[in-house]
Amino acid sequence: MKANIPLNNPFNTGAPETAISVSQLNRQVKTLLDSHFDSLWVEGEISNFVAPASGHWYFSLKDSKSQVRCAMFNRSNQRVRFTPANGDAVRVRCRASLYEARGEFQLIAEHLEPAGAGALQAAFEQLKGRLEAEGLFAQARKRALPTDVARVGVITSPSGAVIHDILQVLERRCPTIEVCVFPVAVQGEGAAQQIGRAIACANRWQDEKKVQLDALIVGRGGGSMEDLWAFNEEIVARAIAGSTLPIISAVGHEVDFTIADMAADVRAPTPSAAAEMISPDRQEWQQHLDSLHSDLVRRMKRRLLDTSTLVNHLARQLRHPGAQLRDNAQRIDDLELQLMRAQRNLLKRHGVRVKFAGSRLLAHSPDSRIIRSGEANRRDSLRLKDLMLQRLRQRTVRIAALGQMLDSLSPLGTLQRGYAIVTDNEGLVVRDARQVSAGDKLQAQLASGRLDLTVNESK
Repeated sequence: MKANIPLNNPFNTGAPETAISVSQLNRQVKTLLDSHFDSLWVEGEISNFVAPASGHWYFSLKDSKSQVRCAMFNRSNQRVRFTPANGDAVRVRCRASLYEARGEFQLIAEHLEPAGAGALQAAFEQLKGRLEAEGLFAQARKRALPTDVARVGVITSPSGAVIHDILQVLERRCPTIEVCVFPVAVQGEGAAQQIGRAIACANRWQDEKKVQLDALIVGRGGGSMEDLWAFNEEIVARAIAGSTLPIISAVGHEVDFTIADMAADVRAPTPSAAAEMISPDRQEWQQHLDSLHSDLVRRMKRRLLDTSTLVNHLARQLRHPGAQLRDNAQRIDDLELQLMRAQRNLLKRHGVRVKFAGSRLLAHSPDSRIIRSGEANRRDSLRLKDLMLQRLRQRTVRIAALGQMLDSLSPLGTLQRGYAIVTDNEGLVVRDARQVSAGDKLQAQLASGRLDLTVNESK
């Protein structure tokens, strides 16, 4: 007698009276697998990885002895933060199933992460390597922070402790710096997109001259890698790299390091440190100004001392015009005496010659010739006398002209024409109205006497 085994019993090993179709068999096997292997973790190495245009992933998972086909549909693989590749060792949370159309046993993957490391860390390393290869983190493209900051933009959560820490530091160090807050979510779904849009908005407002910013601070407080993950997204890294405004990344604590830190122009270990980087210390500025003031006073005193020494030296070398005039007058007298002596000597020489010539004439000439010679001598003597007188008059006129010229150059002559020499209390000549101020005491030296003056107005 044969036992009746239900057709849908997967362990039916007897020969049924009625055969089932292949589709029925595959469906029953699929139902059995789905019901008995709801969720499990499988670890292995990826091979035959394919990612068609549909967005689904198809690959094999193998170890040293076996392999199994896997499928991961796009609604699941969108949550994977890295793209797997052949040879990657992974852990897959999946359920066992059967692809009915081909009767192939396969795993339907719902989650995938690197074996031996977290998925977030793998995604971090993968994105870091790709952006670094593009040159996004190159030191050559990073800009220095401005030294004179009037307004800074802060992209962070408006309700977190970060914005309060930044405002406290700026208030303590340099309260004149204005802060423009761009409120964003700093973790969770859509946080990376908000941060990227805020960076683009700040740059757009800067270009449109809606607001004048000198730099941006992008950051949040500390947390786990999952909490900080928005700052490891590619959209944030590219927004930072494309910013025309210098950006300080201040994410988490000093030990935290994100993709945003590598893309930014400057990384700050904490948000408070970012505020210190962008602001000058008011006390240091005051000390610097005091030092500059002391140095300026010291230099002015040295300059005044050098100038006073030079003036005293020049004053000792300067001769009074009256003394110079007296020297010139004495020189003229000496020249006149020399001229008179030269004239007398010349007359004596000519007289001697005349006498000698007369003697010769008397000795060698008849009386007539003596008479003619005497007349000639008298004429020569008169002509010589006239010539000497003429030369004397010319020299006298020349000496008078030189005296008048010297007199015209004399300051005393200038004073005689109605001018005055104005000096201050220290005896320095005043040549420019800007040397004196209202209320200053001055002296005016006239051709005869001196006036004490008080300045009412300087123009």
